[in-house]
Amino acid sequence: MESSPRRRLASISRHLLQPPDRILSNGPRPNQLSADSELLGRAPVVIGGMVLDIQAIPSEEPRPGTTTPGKVRYVNGGVARNIAECMSKLGTKPFIISVIGADMAGEQLMKYWKSTGLPTEGILKLEGVTTPVVSNVFGCMGESVAAVASVDAVETYLTSGWIERFRRNMNDAPVVMVDANLPPQTLEFSCRMAAVAGVPVWFEPVSVIKSSRIAPVANLVACTSPNEAELIAMATVLSPQAKFESINLEEIKGLPVEDLFQMLKPAIFSLFDKGIRLLLITLGSDGLFLCHSRNLDFSRNNSNLNLTTDRFLGQLYQEVNNIYYNHCFAKGSSEFCAFHFPAIPAEVVSVIGAGDCLVGGTLVGICAGLDVARSVAVGVAAAKGAVESENNVPDKFLVTNILDEVKEVLFRVKPLLL
Repeated sequence: MESSPRRRLASISRHLLQPPDRILSNGPRPNQLSADSELLGRAPVVIGGMVLDIQAIPSEEPRPGTTTPGKVRYVNGGVARNIAECMSKLGTKPFIISVIGADMAGEQLMKYWKSTGLPTEGILKLEGVTTPVVSNVFGCMGESVAAVASVDAVETYLTSGWIERFRRNMNDAPVVMVDANLPPQTLEFSCRMAAVAGVPVWFEPVSVIKSSRIAPVANLVACTSPNEAELIAMATVLSPQAKFESINLEEIKGLPVEDLFQMLKPAIFSLFDKGIRLLLITLGSDGLFLCHSRNLDFSRNNSNLNLTTDRFLGQLYQEVNNIYYNHCFAKGSSEFCAFHFPAIPAEVVSVIGAGDCLVGGTLVGICAGLDVARSVAVGVAAAKGAVESENNVPDKFLVTNILDEVKEVLFRVKPLLL
């Protein structure tokens, strides 16, 4: 029988380790690793929102001031969640850190996540908290017309204390992806923890407004994936003394991509000057710009990744790695290099989730050991799948389709002058 002092000490210890009030999840603590969770040690870590998307899809153009016939669907969403799901369907098993409420939306998100076989220990489930929800209204062409986001749970309850519980997962990860839904203190804590461990951080801006949250962590971020408006917003907050030209892609439609790149170049270099080494700038139907440091190397972080644990990923890596593309286009005297990647023609159903699948596919390639260009080509192929799907992430990917699309993309990549 334990002595009274030992019992008091044990009681104090349990109190100190107790999760915050209202936590309902009662799975194994992250520091009590089983043999199975050891295998997750090399898993990429994804931190951010799990959201229930309510999607209103009209059968004709919406008209202000009246209802429009159409369909309303509930879709599993959230930037971090979408990225992690995409990665899982391409054969990589990420570890997600997020928060949901004990409500209908939270139950739906958790039920689906459990069905994937992915770990749920990092998902904080709270009583009396509303699960993040985003309501989207689409146009007839699948484009988003308006959206309202309610993500207070992420802003309030995804704290540094919860992130700290998964320090070992982050220390062992090949990459940590954070989305800008995180509150600033948690965002900085997560980036700093990864940086101390030598793990590259990928920052996903989420929106123009939230992209400015990169300001205090830019020196800790290795990679980021803004659209053109988010890029300008990030450059403005990082270099407030400079003037950056706002760009509306619709207004300059048909402009050669080389000219568009020159317009964005001051903002690009503003981010490079702050220490960021890879920029993936999305341009909608015009594709994307990839800009990165010539000495960018993720091999230290992915060299131990075992491609034999997933047949799909192993085949994807072998086949994509054997695709030839002209390495000569990467030569030059600048410290950085830049390329234009075209978008692949697609039958558009919904553009929601396309950017997330671009990032997810790119991270899968990087974690598997592919070079940056091949990794981004995998991301472009994954984004095409999202555009042609009713869900934010396609139900499945086919290696043969991805290979054909990667070949097409790499064949059409253009080098750009920095």
